[in-house]
Amino acid sequence: MSQLKATAQLQVANKEYRYYPVKAVEGAERLPYALTVLLENILRCAPDEETAQLLVDRLVEAGTKGQAGDEIEFSPARVLFQDFTGVPVFVDFAVMREACAALGGDPSKINPQVPCNLVIDHSVIADKAGCSGALEENIELEFQRNRERYDFLKWAQSSFQNVSIVPPGQGICHQLNIERFAKVAMTRETEEGTLAYFDTLVGTDSHTPTANGVGVLGWGVGGIEAEAAALGQPITTLVPRVIGVELTGSLPDGVSAMDLSLRFAQMLRAEGVVGCFVECFGEGVSNLTATQRACVSNMTPEYGSTCTLFPVDEQTLEYLRVTGRTEEQIALVEAYAKQQNLWNDGRERSYAKVLRIDLSSVERSIAGPSRPHDRISFAGARDRFQAICAERNVEAGKTVNVDIDGASYELTHGAIAIAAVTSCTTATDPAMMLACGIVAKNAAQAGLAPKPWVKTILAPGSKATELLLERAGLMDGLRQLGFYTCGFGCMSCIGNSGPVLPALHDVADDIELASVLSGNRNFEGRISPDVAQNYLSAPAGVIAYALAGTLDFDFETQPLGENAQGEPVFLKDIWPTNAEIAALQQQVVNRALFDDGAEGLFEGDESWRSLGREPSDLFAWDDASTYVRRATYFDGMTANPVAPEPVRGARAIVNLGDFITTDHISPAGAIASDSAAARYLRERGVDEADFNTYGSRRGNHEVMARGTFANVKLANLLAEGRKGGWTRDMTDDAIKLIFDASEAYREAGVPLVVLAGKMYGSGSSRDWAAKGPMLLGVRAAFAESFERIHRSNLIGMGVLPLQYEEGQSTASLGLDGTETFDIDEIDFSQGLPNPAHVGVHATKPDGTVIDFTALVRIDTPTEGEYYYHGGILQYVIRNLAAQ
Repeated sequence: MSQLKATAQLQVANKEYRYYPVKAVEGAERLPYALTVLLENILRCAPDEETAQLLVDRLVEAGTKGQAGDEIEFSPARVLFQDFTGVPVFVDFAVMREACAALGGDPSKINPQVPCNLVIDHSVIADKAGCSGALEENIELEFQRNRERYDFLKWAQSSFQNVSIVPPGQGICHQLNIERFAKVAMTRETEEGTLAYFDTLVGTDSHTPTANGVGVLGWGVGGIEAEAAALGQPITTLVPRVIGVELTGSLPDGVSAMDLSLRFAQMLRAEGVVGCFVECFGEGVSNLTATQRACVSNMTPEYGSTCTLFPVDEQTLEYLRVTGRTEEQIALVEAYAKQQNLWNDGRERSYAKVLRIDLSSVERSIAGPSRPHDRISFAGARDRFQAICAERNVEAGKTVNVDIDGASYELTHGAIAIAAVTSCTTATDPAMMLACGIVAKNAAQAGLAPKPWVKTILAPGSKATELLLERAGLMDGLRQLGFYTCGFGCMSCIGNSGPVLPALHDVADDIELASVLSGNRNFEGRISPDVAQNYLSAPAGVIAYALAGTLDFDFETQPLGENAQGEPVFLKDIWPTNAEIAALQQQVVNRALFDDGAEGLFEGDESWRSLGREPSDLFAWDDASTYVRRATYFDGMTANPVAPEPVRGARAIVNLGDFITTDHISPAGAIASDSAAARYLRERGVDEADFNTYGSRRGNHEVMARGTFANVKLANLLAEGRKGGWTRDMTDDAIKLIFDASEAYREAGVPLVVLAGKMYGSGSSRDWAAKGPMLLGVRAAFAESFERIHRSNLIGMGVLPLQYEEGQSTASLGLDGTETFDIDEIDFSQGLPNPAHVGVHATKPDGTVIDFTALVRIDTPTEGEYYYHGGILQYVIRNLAAQ
């Protein structure tokens, strides 16, 4: 065996492991932590010595210089799914089996090749909240709405190998990932003995980097890429620039990991780190617990980087110990991390750039009203809110009267409709949840209560989090304030907030309502269609704002109310110290907490256990189902690929501005009664009360196509001022629903394009943001820049990403979306586009032609192969069928 592919021996206690030593590679000691993990991945997974040498050279050359480099391959050790994205993945697997059989292949070969964990966490909705029994009622409603989906998932679990599914009501995928699934160092048996290697993953939720906080390299990908990874296909990526963040000092008293996360989001979004890896080093790292690090890593997509990795150290080991890993596993993690350069040794690696944060300078913060990186000092929040209202040109001083439970209240802009202690970002950290509980307990003891118009939501990220609050004696205080557990799922952070109070719904068009949540996403229209301004905060801050009832509040000078003695109570009077939190944490956070919290994790309740079909190679589709439908992606697919047809005579379906997120593109949230998807469901006998959400119907491509670009806040310049899923149909010059216009273009044989600005496709890794446009007939997307995951997903669905040349835009070129677009033919016969630029000819209605050149954003040969095949799944099917 050659030197590069040779394994070495690692002795841990009485057990011997084999591993691929990164230290044997010259220059490896200068590589960032994240590239060290990728280096080991190449050494272990490259098919031969020659390929390994090529990829190692690319990685080391770029990494030691702090530069971006050429294409490498990454084979994740496992894949993480949540149910919104997981259902369509397994629908695709089921359809791929049929396609494989039709091409003469063995359908059973379409099977995950690596461990896949799917957590059902995105479907529960806070229909009921603020009262006892909310949890049970919401679970019952969840099963009523999603039985077809869950039945399909039970079939998938029994019919595909390497699949484990966590039933509803257990927690969210990111928290369970670090509490139960992450190993940091993995093992498998080989002919040479037990092989040790880095725990790595990709996930279909963009917040998969949460695991980076415990030293596990992973990031979010679209469902399309995740499917390929699960099927054993390596993910291709360019060697990234790695940005180092040096941490010094310690967090001040009263400042949380959420505050640090918002500081990261602000600084790194301003820096511009899209497509980069970020990793932390410095003496301040050891002053953060593993869960505080996980909170920071969870915020990664909010500033656009691929990951935010922390090295392994004693804090990591302590977390693994308290969450129930064996001493043998912990000893392996320590020895392997030290041997393979992932241990926190304090030295600086080779970075493209180093940024610095003094933890002692971090202040209590919120972020909003619609972007996570728009950080606001907690102390200055009222002034900033008033400035935001002025910037949005809302009518100053406008008030409305609302009646709630027989009492009348006068409300104005900033009235809080939803206060949600929700699971993503913050519930992983016991310190933040204890702080939240202490504030609630102290408030209740002082006789304070949330304002009557506030909907209060508590959605722990795992059973262990609720047990933490119970055993700390804090749940009673939370319940007295109306914060009853109403579900173990993502809930408000993904728009499953349920309805606001009817009285507030009635005035949502008259004043700007607000929400405060302890999540990571606050994009327009995401939390609730009735809420105009959304703010992120630590959980304790959510309680504080629920008590205040408005964003127009200064916690420094205004009391929250009066106690029984008639004395004013300020926030500082009920806010805990770090010492108080630490003492309680020492008392209740132990291994028994997490062991008890994980009891019955994979079993589910009686409703779940009663589901399921007999395992089979092929799924028996139900033609009457409105949840799970046989997708049409592979209809008519041939055994050999055919070059994509040139785009001729295309029309723009939308003309969009900057920072269009996947929330704007992909169907999400409630299905509006006047939407094309609602019409489809009514035609099939579904009552409006049973429409459920787009996320719950992701297994039905017909619903999802109709919901594409249907976000109520979407501003499409072709819709002549009408917001939402509307556009101008050039076949009859009428303003109509985007889906209806796409059908008219389809009947006329007209392909479609998208016009967009900067950072097109920011936000969550939603595969439907690519699948939906493809089903509408979109062949190409023009933008000034693309978010990494979305660009990849477009290619994976056969949609061509075209980037305007530097300094050019839709407007600067004189385009308005009324043009007809012709794109010159591109040669993909050698994998990559040749040349990398393509000519475009836009003909205006008066016959004027605008000629310009666009950059073809197909960046790697493998991406070129995927596009040439019509998509990544077609590429995989053909390869497996040929075997």
